[in-house]
Amino acid sequence: MRGLVIKSTGSTYLVRTDEGQLLECHIKGNFRIRGIRSTNPVAVGDYVTVSLIGEAGLTAKRSNSDSGLTGEAGPIGWITDVEPRRNYIIRRSTNLSKDCHIIAANLDQVALIVTINHPETSTVFIDRFLATAEAYRVPALLIFNKVDLLNDEELLRLQELRELYESLGYQTMALSAISLQPADILPLLRGKTTLLSGNSGVGKSTLLNALFGREMARTGQISTAHNKGMHTTTFSEMYELVESEKSKVESQGWIIDTPGIKGFGSFDMQREEMSHYFRDIFRVGTECRFGNCTHTNEPGCAVMDALERGEIAISRYESYLSLLADCEEEKYR
Repeated sequence: MRGLVIKSTGSTYLVRTDEGQLLECHIKGNFRIRGIRSTNPVAVGDYVTVSLIGEAGLTAKRSNSDSGLTGEAGPIGWITDVEPRRNYIIRRSTNLSKDCHIIAANLDQVALIVTINHPETSTVFIDRFLATAEAYRVPALLIFNKVDLLNDEELLRLQELRELYESLGYQTMALSAISLQPADILPLLRGKTTLLSGNSGVGKSTLLNALFGREMARTGQISTAHNKGMHTTTFSEMYELVESEKSKVESQGWIIDTPGIKGFGSFDMQREEMSHYFRDIFRVGTECRFGNCTHTNEPGCAVMDALERGEIAISRYESYLSLLADCEEEKYR
């Protein structure tokens, strides 16, 4: 039986079968995806084969008041296989015995929720996220949230960052999730599977609730002492965007909500390829004297020259150096 993993708690997986059933599933202890060492061999967005145990699961239903699946999960089944992934997004695992944690698979795009303040999203975090998306060939866009809370100086910073990333070819959007109308953002999401990501406290859950018009995820408060968010989402889950017109219900795509992420590492990124994941550095780097230039201290480095002329943002170069440093640390682990 084939199905789509729509929720993962780390120990159990909720699978929606092609027939519309919801099944709570487990994986066997020795189950691993070949070639990928990760803490979670199965991820939200995976298409899997399920071996059913017991009775058939309950049929998922839709209603005009519900933008997703309803009903209780059926009996337990075993996930026996995972179909080849079109792509996936990962982060470095906090479990030192593993290399990575797969955030989600089979994506059409990733959307990073960014806040200038309350809390502040660093440019290093933004650039590491974009580099990860480039490395795994997933289109990325930036959504700047909480613009209603910004003062004049912060609004200027917002405009500067939007101009920087739009100049690199990334689509950006500025909004306030608490006053968001679904029509404002649906054109970016319609017909796609979109991963929402960001630091804790940037408003992912509020954005999700506004998009669906009801409470889909819990929201939390910002720590006033550290201006950082506190985790409210504790597991990854997919929500189906549906549009109802009279008796007709059509799928508009999927949104994947994930726990707040503190940072992205350089898993599976080679030092000599790191510049490939920075569009601006890669473009200028083709003019360097040496083909294997790391853009740090080599003679005839076009990137260093462009940096001195202000043609590459200092923040972008610093983010690039931080990922290079990750690669150096990896050598001695």
